[in-house]
Amino acid sequence: MFKGSIPALITPFRDGALDLPALEALVEWHVAEGSHGLVPVGTTGESPTLSHEEHETVIEVVVKAAAGRIPVIAGAGSNNTTEAVRFLRHAERVGADAALVVTPYYNKPTQAGLIAHYTALHDACGLPIVIYNIPGRSVVDMTPETMGKLAQLPRIIGVKDATGDIVRVSRQRATCGADFVQLSGEDASALGFNAHGGIGCISVTANVAPKLCAEFQEATLRGDYATALDYQDRLMPLHRAIFLEPGVAGAKYALSRLGRCRNEVRMPLLQVTDAVAAELDAAMRHAGLTG
Repeated sequence: MFKGSIPALITPFRDGALDLPALEALVEWHVAEGSHGLVPVGTTGESPTLSHEEHETVIEVVVKAAAGRIPVIAGAGSNNTTEAVRFLRHAERVGADAALVVTPYYNKPTQAGLIAHYTALHDACGLPIVIYNIPGRSVVDMTPETMGKLAQLPRIIGVKDATGDIVRVSRQRATCGADFVQLSGEDASALGFNAHGGIGCISVTANVAPKLCAEFQEATLRGDYATALDYQDRLMPLHRAIFLEPGVAGAKYALSRLGRCRNEVRMPLLQVTDAVAAELDAAMRHAGLTG
């Protein structure tokens, strides 16, 4: 159910508030462009600066707009287990298909603490849970051995792996089993990730180039790595340019150039600099997204 190109959806704003018509239009665009799922209110959705009420509104609007056509994996992570339970139960109540739960950030739990956290979340609701392992942001790294223990729980079904280490895929196949859903969280290395046994990417670039990212993923999943490499060459400048500054800022600038949302982020993030905007413009032309 969860494979292919799954955009880590941006949250559009208008004059500081949620822009719900733009959000609904983005969902329609992603369905039409062939995205294989959506992840609202992840980091790329600016979850740290959404209120709880805004967080829940975005999840509900995306689930309703997707209308079962593609799966919705609701961002539901927190470094507060009680808060994460709230988000999980809300996502389940409004009809999300699964939840993406980041390893708790800042408070740096031990591996035993990670097991306790995810076990509590697993037991608190009936949604499938995808672990989000991103040590560069959370400053805690879930080991393949810990993940293997959690994979024994029936509703811990997979991982978004943003370590950038494609060897992790093979190690996690060994500890979690070949059926454990492994999704890349790092666009530039998604080609190698899938070659090692991954089956998709929760992608920032797919916000901007959903059709290309979907076709790239489909090529890897049918084993056509020659075609996938052509897509990689076409997309690589965009992968790089989006992350020259925080990825959501790059994605929102690019989407504003496509007329899909305003170029508006919440502080402490800022709009991309003119130099980065020029690189994004060049990368979009290279990908064939603009003239």
